[in-house]
Amino acid sequence: MLAHILGIYRYESVDISPESRGFQCRQDLEDYLYLRQLRVSVEQSADLADIVPPLMAFSSDNPYLCSRQSRLLFQIAQQLEKSCGLEQALLLYQESNHGEARWRQIRVLKQLGRDSEAHDQALAFSQEPGSDEESQRLERALTRLRRKLGLPTMKRAKAVGESRIDLVLPMPAHGCVEIAVRDHLQQDDAPVHYVENTLICSLFGLLCWEAIFAPLPGAFFHPFHSGPVDLHSPDFYARRQPLFERCLQRLEQPGYGQLIKDRYQEKLGLQSPFVFWGVLDEVLLDLALQCIPAAHLHACFTRLLRDLKANRAGMPDLIQFYPQEQRYRMIEVKGPGDRLQDNQKRWLAFAAEQGIPVEVCYVSWDVA
Repeated sequence: MLAHILGIYRYESVDISPESRGFQCRQDLEDYLYLRQLRVSVEQSADLADIVPPLMAFSSDNPYLCSRQSRLLFQIAQQLEKSCGLEQALLLYQESNHGEARWRQIRVLKQLGRDSEAHDQALAFSQEPGSDEESQRLERALTRLRRKLGLPTMKRAKAVGESRIDLVLPMPAHGCVEIAVRDHLQQDDAPVHYVENTLICSLFGLLCWEAIFAPLPGAFFHPFHSGPVDLHSPDFYARRQPLFERCLQRLEQPGYGQLIKDRYQEKLGLQSPFVFWGVLDEVLLDLALQCIPAAHLHACFTRLLRDLKANRAGMPDLIQFYPQEQRYRMIEVKGPGDRLQDNQKRWLAFAAEQGIPVEVCYVSWDVA
């Protein structure tokens, strides 16, 4: 099947049947327009007393419309929190299924001075966190709340020790610290590539192409989508779980590398939310498949699927391959005064759990 073309971009062809449409009946369209009008009213600073009651009373069997309702509730709650309408903000956060609504409830409860209630709620949420990011935030909130309430300190997981590299390099004219480290570490028999989040995401996108572009209801409305509309919806993975499981099972078979290479040739240049064609060439692809074990790819892809929005970021800047030994290492680069961000800390902790080789390189400039 030929890919659709729009200008200079080429798109995957997806079968859009009546069942795959996001709106299945006239009521869905009317509900969409109704929610849109409420959103416009919010943007035009209309009286929230005229908007919140009908928004909270809204109901639909359409998951896409429910997600729009939750997002608008969350946005209004943010406005109320900023303007000190904390009680009403709390109520809206509790009604919203937005991914950040739960930890926002904890924050508002703390601002209201309801520390004991905030502690109990955070403890309950932490039993089944919605994401790695939420788990990290809840752990920090619980530590502060227990200290404030005079409760015994919870035993925290031991912080992951960094495998550290310290380099003193001459400051390059281009000023890019990652490129400077890449060039310093580069060897003929151990090439280094500046990939950041692009390599793992690209390999995931190639292996799981058919699951990502499956024509599920509401996923594709027209032929020019670069990815499914519900990509960042909470139920994105759940709706496609059997498809993704089938894709990941291929990593247990000896021919998975050739499958990914064939997919690369077949889909080269097509728009994808995961594959970075400008970075992923055949040389990099061959090195990655030769040196990164299937178990490491499986672990990384599984983590991506836990939270596609948050876990696509935070991966190390560089990757160095040792093809003669069929091994590799990832390297996070930090320039003078730079520190690890939260998503990078989560990624390093995950890598340590999985035995993925990662080092953190701290660079200072030689000014002599």
